[in-house]
Amino acid sequence: MPRPTPARSPDLRRAAETSGRRGERLAAWWLRLKGWRILDRRVRTPAGEVDLVACRGTLIAFVEVKMRRTAAELDHAIDQRRLARVAAAAEVLMPRYAGPGDDIRVDVILLAPGTRPRHIENAWIG
Repeated sequence: MPRPTPARSPDLRRAAETSGRRGERLAAWWLRLKGWRILDRRVRTPAGEVDLVACRGTLIAFVEVKMRRTAAELDHAIDQRRLARVAAAAEVLMPRYAGPGDDIRVDVILLAPGTRPRHIENAWIG
């Protein structure tokens, strides 16, 4: 029988929140260097949250950002359940950010200290 996961202390939650926000800032900076324009950050919907909404030309990307302490932790940073939530949120947000003829996709950016950002394009194929 699996052991229950202990509740995270307020200090650990605050540290995770700080790390997540830093990761989102780094991901936005990296996307801008690659020619993307950041349309919005941390957009909440009843279906879930999207960390970044970015566009390049007629392509709109709803981006999930994951920051981890080590590169080894990146391999398990994102799962299909989380991607499904981001995709559901993106579906709610499409009318706000996408126009007729725009292409839409869900991307993931994985970050860890000492590594280049790993951009997984079109991570969700529903």
